[in-house]
Amino acid sequence: MEAVVPKLASFNLLNPKSKSKSAIRRFSSALCVSSSPSVTSTDSVSLGHITRPDFPILHQEVYGSKKLVYLDNAATSQKPIAVLKALQNYYEAYNSNVHRGIHFLSAKATDEYELARKKVAAFINASDSGEIVFTKNATEAINLVAYSWGLSNLKSGDEVILTVAEHHSAIVPWQLVAQKTGANLKFLNLNDDESPDLDKLKEMLSRKTKLVVIHHISNMLASILPIEEIVHWSHDVGAKVLVDACQSVPHMVVDVQGLDADFLVASSHKMCGPTGIGFLFGKSDLLSAMPPFLGGGEMISDVFLDHSTFADPPSRFEAGTPAIGEAIGLGAAIDYLSTIGMQKIHAYEMELAKYLYENLLSIPNIRIYGPKPSEHVQRAALCSFNVENIHPTDIATLLDQQEKLA
Repeated sequence: MEAVVPKLASFNLLNPKSKSKSAIRRFSSALCVSSSPSVTSTDSVSLGHITRPDFPILHQEVYGSKKLVYLDNAATSQKPIAVLKALQNYYEAYNSNVHRGIHFLSAKATDEYELARKKVAAFINASDSGEIVFTKNATEAINLVAYSWGLSNLKSGDEVILTVAEHHSAIVPWQLVAQKTGANLKFLNLNDDESPDLDKLKEMLSRKTKLVVIHHISNMLASILPIEEIVHWSHDVGAKVLVDACQSVPHMVVDVQGLDADFLVASSHKMCGPTGIGFLFGKSDLLSAMPPFLGGGEMISDVFLDHSTFADPPSRFEAGTPAIGEAIGLGAAIDYLSTIGMQKIHAYEMELAKYLYENLLSIPNIRIYGPKPSEHVQRAALCSFNVENIHPTDIATLLDQQEKLA
């Protein structure tokens, strides 16, 4: 990863009296950033160097003369040429609504839209493409589960277990549902290694537990959780499991059948695809039993003046005109990642993770959050860290503009 280790010699430019307890910055390595010459791969040329030309946005200089380096992939990834061309081709060649016409353009758009769904299903090894619901992002996917499954299945005294490390989008919807249903939210704390305390989780699970909401990879701690085991423990007490896989689906092989997860969500924009689309995986029997989340066109079977009947999933949860071009772009992103190979991507990112962690750790006064890597503990390729006595805004500005300031 190019320029992943900050040059801290210039920190005397900053105010040494600035003390912030929340001075956390996150570096995220991923496929679409260039690699450091000191980080090798199994080939003579690293995967980062091989793939960098595929990303037009990286072909620019910033602050006058410095080649752009992008390390914010945990927030959103950049897009390869293949994805940009897929979007352009849709709007130039067959832009039309889906499932609503029999003319050539509509049929073509519908075929490509549904092909994208099949690509998502194959990518995460869902048993059927009907288990994939397109949403505008992972946040909407979690809300869909909360308002459709949650309001229908939770009651006073039921428990939903979450970790304190969940993204806000995985916490707030369940707070709202708990207020409406009387269900109780239980939060799993971190252990001494700064990972969710899985021993405590086993103690917390009971017959009152109806749902466990948990990340696969933390976007802050870089912890990678054993989802298959967590699902097994949860199912033993009759609880369902919702997995936030936004940080795992783009970076490693994810097999929903192997995990046996009941629900799983991810976002296109974090896996080299367009913004404005994500997806929900749900087991067929669960989706079939869930009421609609939104009402409108396409999610109905028949509409009468006094009532309506609803389509089968996934259409039941895709009211209105969907993000057609974005879905097709997501399909192109999946093709791109699959051509490289998710195992190859994951192996390369583990090299980057080791390089990133070890070099940041060697810099004085840096505090890295999350578990320490070991023979038995892997970290994802990101680091959240604090620099003693330096405000996060200062360090972010310095690291962004260090060549300009030099």
